[in-house]
Amino acid sequence: MAADSPPYRPMERFWPYADLPEQPTAEELAAIDPDLHEALFGARPRPFSITLVFPTLDVPDFARALDLSRGAAEFRETGTAEARRFRVRFWPSDAVRLRDVFQIVGPADATEVLIDDRPVPYARELWLPLVWFLIIR
Repeated sequence: MAADSPPYRPMERFWPYADLPEQPTAEELAAIDPDLHEALFGARPRPFSITLVFPTLDVPDFARALDLSRGAAEFRETGTAEARRFRVRFWPSDAVRLRDVFQIVGPADATEVLIDDRPVPYARELWLPLVWFLIIR
């Protein structure tokens, strides 16, 4: 074997192409980032919402928080193991459910509060207490 000949012979084809559909599936469209969806397809008409995004937490009532979250307007689970995140959207009519879930997952620093899918200053300190006023006593 000559010193300048390669130790392997390249294949005839360039690389294997993935056989992907040309159009995204309904699940892929549902999982798309809201900003990207708006840029691609335009704004979706939807009422005001508050979204909680949180990881798996080691708190006593976490299973109850997930049960409450599954009954919200939108519940999405992404990632695996340590990268698992839960995204839960609440309408103003779900103020009691939002409060109950936030009382469980809210103390964690990893919990994000999004107003209409956007991080807004003082979302925890201002927006959430304003929504609590919608709760009829």
